[in-house]
Amino acid sequence: MSIFDSFNINSSGMTAQRFRMDIISENIANANTTRTQDGTPYVRKVVTFGEKGAQTPFSRILNERLDHYSGRGVKVTKVQDDTWTQMNIVYDPSHPDADENGYVTYPNVNTVTEMTNLIDASRSYEANATAFNASKNLATRGLEIGNG
Repeated sequence: MSIFDSFNINSSGMTAQRFRMDIISENIANANTTRTQDGTPYVRKVVTFGEKGAQTPFSRILNERLDHYSGRGVKVTKVQDDTWTQMNIVYDPSHPDADENGYVTYPNVNTVTEMTNLIDASRSYEANATAFNASKNLATRGLEIGNG
């Protein structure tokens, strides 16, 4: 594994966590959106990560033997709607989106959960940045060895 592989892995982690923070921010911004363009309430979005450069099992084994290293970082594999969390139903007959019984369907966004996820993504971003800087310092010190 070269030092540049370390840079690529850490930068892919920072990119993925930044994207995750963008999706979390979108969820928080739409926490009270009862009507989207298609007329339904906003549905919380969830980011899923996967291994960057993942291969089929046979090619993975072959490449491990050839490279002695198969990890290439992380990537966003999909952004999906959270269909397993219930929508919030609130009684508000004066709301323009209330049904015939006076209930309004609000998004399944819990601000506390989203803020917790935002802190988690932020800490993961910071960890990748710290590892990137450590690799950078290691490379710099390696270059300074011959200049003593």
